Amino acid sequence: METLKKYFSGLTIDQLQKLEALGPMYEDWNQKINVISRKDMAHFYLRHVMHSMAIYKVVGFKAGASVMDVGTGGGFPGIPLAICNPDTNFLLVDSIGKKIKVVQDVVEKLGLKNVKARQCRVEEIGERFDFIVSRAVKPLPLYMSWVKHNIRDESRHVLPNGVLYLKGGDFSQDLAGLDWRYTIFELSGFFAEPFFATKKIVHVYR
Repeated sequence: METLKKYFSGLTIDQLQKLEALGPMYEDWNQKINVISRKDMAHFYLRHVMHSMAIYKVVGFKAGASVMDVGTGGGFPGIPLAICNPDTNFLLVDSIGKKIKVVQDVVEKLGLKNVKARQCRVEEIGERFDFIVSRAVKPLPLYMSWVKHNIRDESRHVLPNGVLYLKGGDFSQDLAGLDWRYTIFELSGFFAEPFFATKKIVHVYR
C-alpha cells in the first residue's frame, strides 16, 4: 500500500481505505477458489492493484463515462479503476460464474455503486462504452473482433474512445495483424519497480 500511495498521492481517504480492504478480501476468497495465483498474492498490490491502476495514469475517466472490463477474472483492472473513478460507470464481464461471484461479493462489501458484474460472453453485450479495458486475455486482433461494436463513436476524453489493453512481453505479431490505430504507453515511465519494465498499455482506437 505504501508504494501505491507514493504513485497515487491524489487519492482520497475513502479510496485508500477501499483499496486497502481489497487485500484481505482476496486472501479470503483465495482460500476458497483460485482467484489469483498463490505466488502472486504476496505481491497483490504491485501486480494486480497498481498494474490495474496504470490505466488511471493514462486517462482519468470523466463523470458519467462508461467503461467495460472484458475478461475481468476476479475484478481486474475494473475494481481498482472503479474505486479511483467513482463517477464513472463500470460493467465487469466474465464467462466464468465463480469469478463473477467474487466480483459481486467484493463490489457489495465495498459499497461500489458504480459497478455492475455480468456472467456472459462479450458478444452478448449490446451496449456501447467510452472505453473497454482488459488485461491481455487474448491476441489483440481476436479481442478487437469481439469488442469493436461496443465502442461508442463520440469521444469526449483526452484519448479517443477505444480499448486500453494491459500487455507484457513481445506482442509485435499482435500489432502487425491489427487493423486499427494504436498508441503504446510504457509502464516503466510511470513506475520504477522492475515488475513494470516490460509492461505496457496499448490504446487501440479508430
